[in-house]
Amino acid sequence: MNKPILNLPITTVSSPRPSRRRENKVSCAMREHDARDWIRCDETAKQMLSRVLGDRAFLLLPPLHRVPLRAGNVIEITGSSPTAKTQILIQSAITCILPKTWNGVRYGGLEKLVLFLDLDCRFDVVRLSDVLKHRLLEANRIGNGAWWQLEESDVKNCRAAQDDKSKSKIVYDEELYVSCMKRFLYLRCYDSLELLSSLKTLHYRIRLLEACGSQVGVLMIDSIGAFHWTDRLSSSLALDKNNRKSLSLTNVVETIVQEMKKLMQVHSLVIIATKATIYEEKYPTNENNRKLSSNSDLSGNASSKAQQPPFREFMPSSWQAFVTHKIFIRKSGDHQSSGQQSLSAYSLEWLQPQLSSIDRFIVDDSGVVIVS
Repeated sequence: MNKPILNLPITTVSSPRPSRRRENKVSCAMREHDARDWIRCDETAKQMLSRVLGDRAFLLLPPLHRVPLRAGNVIEITGSSPTAKTQILIQSAITCILPKTWNGVRYGGLEKLVLFLDLDCRFDVVRLSDVLKHRLLEANRIGNGAWWQLEESDVKNCRAAQDDKSKSKIVYDEELYVSCMKRFLYLRCYDSLELLSSLKTLHYRIRLLEACGSQVGVLMIDSIGAFHWTDRLSSSLALDKNNRKSLSLTNVVETIVQEMKKLMQVHSLVIIATKATIYEEKYPTNENNRKLSSNSDLSGNASSKAQQPPFREFMPSSWQAFVTHKIFIRKSGDHQSSGQQSLSAYSLEWLQPQLSSIDRFIVDDSGVVIVS
C-alpha cells in the first residue's frame, strides 16, 4: 500500500552575502568620515593663540636673567651648602606668583602657580613671606614695580631716603599678598617613595587648579639629591619576593624622571631643581686661582677642563640627560659690605649653555642682589 506524498513547500536558506557595491560604499563612507575628522579643527584660533602666547619664553630675576626660559626646560642649580640656592628658588617663585599689574602698579610677575617640592625639609616659609612683602613694599614706593631693574646704588639711595618717612605710611596690599601666597603650593617629601607618590598625584592637583582658572608655571625641587645615600644603600632591598627589580638608585631616579616627563607632556612647566655637591670640587673655588691655573696649563688641557663640570657628578645618567640648563654657584672670597653689616658674596656661572660672564650676588633682606 503506497503512502500519500505530502506536497510541503520547501524553503531554501541562503547565507547573506553583501554585494561588492555595498562594501565599496561603506569603505568610501568610512574614508570620507576619517578625512573629515582629520580636517576638523581641534581648537579655535583664539585658543591656539592663547596657548602659543602662554608658552612664550620668559626671563626671571637676576641671577637667572641671562638665558630666556620656556616650557620644557629643566634647570639644575648646583653648589655646595650653603651657597644661596634656596634663596634663588624663593626669588624665582615670587616672580612667578606676583601679578603683572595690580591696581595700576606694575609688579612684573608672571601670575602663575608654583609647585615646590621640599626634599631637604629645611624650607623657611617665613623667609618667603618676608621677601614677598618686601617686593610689594618696594613696588608701591617706586610706583612702577620694576625696582630690580635699577642699579644697586639707586636702590640703596631710594631705600635710605624713604625708609624714615614712608615706611610707616606705605603698607602692602593684604589682598594681593594673600592671592600671591595661594599660588604657592608646598609639598614636603621625606624619601624617594614619597617623592614618586607626590609626582603621580601632581597631575590631578594641577587639573583641579587649572579648572579654577590658575595656570602652573614652575615646578621647583629642593634638593634633587637629598636621598642619594638612602637610595644607594637600599639597592639590596627587593620590592617583592617574586619581583627581581630592586630599589636601586638608578631605577628610582629613572622612575622619577619618567614621572616628570609625563607632567611636562601634559602641562607647560619649567622645572628648577637644586643639587648640593657631596664631593669636593675639582678646581679651586677662587676665580682668580682658576684663571691662573688655566693660563699655566696647555691649551689642550684647558679646553678639556672647560668642557668638564667643576664638580664631581653623582646623579645617574638618566637625570643628567634630562637636564637642559646647568648653573654652578660657589662662595666668593670677597664680601660686600652693606652699611655696618658684612655679607657673603657668591658667584654664579652658566655651564649649559656655557656663558663667559660670571655674576656676583649677595643675599640681604630684599632677596638676591647682583653686585657685579
